[in-house]
Amino acid sequence: MKPQLIIAILIALFVWGRILKSLRKPGNDKPRAQELWRRPAPQALRRAAAVESLGLVPAVRAARMAVNRNPVSLYSSVSPSSPTEVRMNPISALIFVIFIGGAVLSFMARMPLPITIVLALIGIFLGYSVKMAQQWERAVVLRLGKLHSVKGPGLFILIPILDAVTTWIDQRIRTTEVNAEQALTKDTVPVNVDAIVFWMVHDAERAALEIADYNSAVQRVAQTSLREMIGSSVLSELLSERKEADATLKEVIGSKTAEWGVTVNSVEIRDVAIPDNLQDAMSRQAQAEREKQARVILGSAEEEVAQRFVNAAKLYAASPEALQLRAMNIIYETTKERGATILMPSSMVDAMNPGAAAFALNMARTDAGQPAPRPLTPSPSVPSAG
Repeated sequence: MKPQLIIAILIALFVWGRILKSLRKPGNDKPRAQELWRRPAPQALRRAAAVESLGLVPAVRAARMAVNRNPVSLYSSVSPSSPTEVRMNPISALIFVIFIGGAVLSFMARMPLPITIVLALIGIFLGYSVKMAQQWERAVVLRLGKLHSVKGPGLFILIPILDAVTTWIDQRIRTTEVNAEQALTKDTVPVNVDAIVFWMVHDAERAALEIADYNSAVQRVAQTSLREMIGSSVLSELLSERKEADATLKEVIGSKTAEWGVTVNSVEIRDVAIPDNLQDAMSRQAQAEREKQARVILGSAEEEVAQRFVNAAKLYAASPEALQLRAMNIIYETTKERGATILMPSSMVDAMNPGAAAFALNMARTDAGQPAPRPLTPSPSVPSAG
């Protein structure tokens, strides 16, 4: 086998390996790293660490538990849009394979060597130059170290050696979880607050040139702004006015990230956790407020009922017929149940007679207007004549 064929095959294998590496998804190593982090250490290694740790084993264990609770923070510095110099797409890979295959076939067919070299150079050139950005991606292109343009979406061509894609920017909406543990409010109450920030990159050029890692920067700015908002708010406002707190956080975080080409769409506070003893005190306070309100309502109802009774008494005093009708209605309501037996005094039955009631009322009025009668004295007997 000729040395030229061996060199061409080695070059083809090397470039094909780079193609496969570039087509590999960038997030495949993260679960593997998490698995290695969570894997328990050997017994001998743990004993050696316990001897050489100088009493720092509990601190290391607490840090490890914190990372397990929030594994995103471990990789917060790894940007999904990190610089990718060799990023081939199916179209450029196909062009590269076609021209490299043509170069190999021409070499095997004993065609002139310049043709083989030209085909191989064209394949390498197009494989490197033809790039493709997805609809949500933007590619920041530098030419000789200076900003040349921002490409995408779709196909674009680079000049080898002169042009380089430094950063691929994802312009889709992203979410970042932030939390503030044991943050003191304005009235010195420790609370744990969890929030979600929805943001996106609106200016790919500024996001690539103004800041090194906008992902971790957004997370740190959001966490700092959340703690500042908690420190300037009272607990009651933080619990009852979440919409205002969300709007305040959005405005504060957005004003800080706008210089990096990042727009904050919204901020939502998910949970506000307060200490258990404070929860008990607040529940007792709420219960006392409800009991107070219930007693006030009951007193108002008693007053209203008493006033209604007074008005009804005045009405019955002015109209005895109404009182009699009411008494008869009460008796009817009482006796309409089957099998009910009611005993009524005779005076109540006499009161049902309108005539007797009117006579008794008139007699009572007459007696009230006249003085009490004097006792009668026996008259002397008159002797009969003769």
